[in-house]
This record gives sequence, structure tokens and C-alpha cells, in this order.
Amino acid sequence: MGVGSSLGQRVLTNQDLEKMVDTSDQWIRERTGILTRYILEQGEATSDLATRAALKALEHCGKAPEDLDLILVATATPDMIFPATSCMVQRNLGAHGAAAFDILAGCSGFVYGIATAASFVEARMYENVLVIGSDALSRITDYEDRATCVLFGDGAGAAVVSPAQGDEGILASCLGADGHGASVLCLPAGGSLMPASAETVAGRQHFLKMDGKRVFEFAVKVMGKASRLVLEKAGLDIEDVSLFIPHQANIRIIEAARKRFRVPMERMALNLDRYGNMSTASIPVALDEAARSGRLKVGDVVLMVAFGAGLTWGASVVRWGEIAQGGGQNG
Repeated sequence: MGVGSSLGQRVLTNQDLEKMVDTSDQWIRERTGILTRYILEQGEATSDLATRAALKALEHCGKAPEDLDLILVATATPDMIFPATSCMVQRNLGAHGAAAFDILAGCSGFVYGIATAASFVEARMYENVLVIGSDALSRITDYEDRATCVLFGDGAGAAVVSPAQGDEGILASCLGADGHGASVLCLPAGGSLMPASAETVAGRQHFLKMDGKRVFEFAVKVMGKASRLVLEKAGLDIEDVSLFIPHQANIRIIEAARKRFRVPMERMALNLDRYGNMSTASIPVALDEAARSGRLKVGDVVLMVAFGAGLTWGASVVRWGEIAQGGGQNG
């Protein structure tokens, strides 16, 4: 599994946010754990982040764009409603032989993409699947809403999933959703339910809306549930996990879930303080950092678990392998 990542080019600090809304560096740190986040420059889009991450992932595993059979882009902030952002990435890469489609599962999107790629590879329909989690949340963040504007950053992470040898690679995945929570985290306007109008713009309905309390309660409960389920499917115990990569939403969510699941802090991958919540990108960016820093060794077991708008959740277990060869059922 080759991995790569990309961030927005502009740093947005807590001190910058103090000048925009009624907040403070101390308030943000204590309630979210975030110090900085990176956002896109004007004129850039989700597909630009995705393309940069994809090129790094391809280089990491020694593959070329023409080797790709399928491109999956998980995003909540597509370049346009249609066509799919994955088609833009295919064009940018020059991967003209690859099929392409997007996945919309909120912040769980990358895990959904990994599970989808594994299914295609196991079915021998495709050999090399590029999975990208890419989001430009700064484009849908209301910088007049002090409760949400402090949380989000822009980024992309990518992984190339291919057939592998032995017991390495993607060992198991589990996915879930509860549509009763659809209104808890949403972008109200711009779709068929509430088409864009002067009224929706004036009402600031084209920005992300979130019920933070309900998201917190859901996240803490479901992250432990999904982790236990996917480990059971993989035939593993919590002690077998070398590295836990949770969705980087809020340090209090992560800490509450960690305590509930009894995971030592030294086995957690955290980048929330530097990047904020990057939605679909948070897990693959952390995975890329762990791989490139040497924190991941061949044979290590990685558990990725996420929750997101929908409400959705998902978890995947990967046994890390040799990069050039991939790694398990598919790596």
C-alpha cells in the first residue's frame, strides 16, 4: 500500500481566528486540542489537493498513473456537484484507462473507500485501486460561527490498494450508518431539497451546520463499537494493534473513546493539533505520516476508525507490509 498526503498552503492559527470571531487561543485549545490548520489558497479546489496526494502515493509504491484501474475520491466538498471529483483527478494524473467515482460518507469516507477498493481487488475486477480522502472544508465553513469555524482544515491523503502476498494488507472492514442522524451534521442548501436562492445565501445555508453535543455522543459510542467489531472480524484482539488511527475531529472525542476502549496514548496517531479536522483526509494523512516517519514497521497492525455525517461510521484493520509489494488480502 503506497501512501501520500497533501495540505492546504495557508496556515490559519488560533490567533488568526481571534481576529475573526469571539474566541480565544485558550478556549480553542481546551475544547478542541487544535493549534493550527491549513487551508487552500483562492483558485484551488479539492481535486488539486487530491492530485498532489495521489502523485505521492503512486511514487511511494513505485506505480505510474497508467497502472491504475480505478480511482475513488471520498469527499464532502467536491469541486462541483457533478461531474465527480475523481474524474478531475483522473484527468490531472493522466490515468486515462481508470474508472472513477466519488464516495460521499462524510468523514468516514476514506474508510468506506478502503473497504470498497478491497472488494474490487478481492473480486479480481481491478488490480490497482487509488483511494483518496480529500476535503476543502474551508470552502463550506462559516467564519462567523465561533462553534464550528475553529475546527476545520483542508487536506488530502491517498493510498494505492493492490493484491498482496501472505497475511498482510487489509484484513477486515466494517461500515455502518444511521440516517436518523442526517440533520445532526449537514450542509442544508445547494441540493434538490433546498436549491440555491437569494434566501438560502442570505440565511447562510450554504455553510456546514453541526449539533456538536449529539455528534460527540454518537462518536464516542460508535468508535468503540466499530473498533471491537472490526477486530472480531479480523480475528484479533486490542493487544494486537500497533497503531490506532482515529478520525481527528476533537481531542475530547478521541480521549473519551480512547479511555472507553482502553488504548494507551502511545499507540494513538494524532495530528489534530497541527491540522484540525480535515474530514475524509484526517485518517490517510495520519497514516502517511506514520509510514514515512518509520513509526510503522512491516507486520504492524493498524486500526483506522471514523465517524461522519450521515451519520456514518467505519473501521478497517490493516497489517502493514513491504511498500513495493503491498501487503494481505489486498495492500
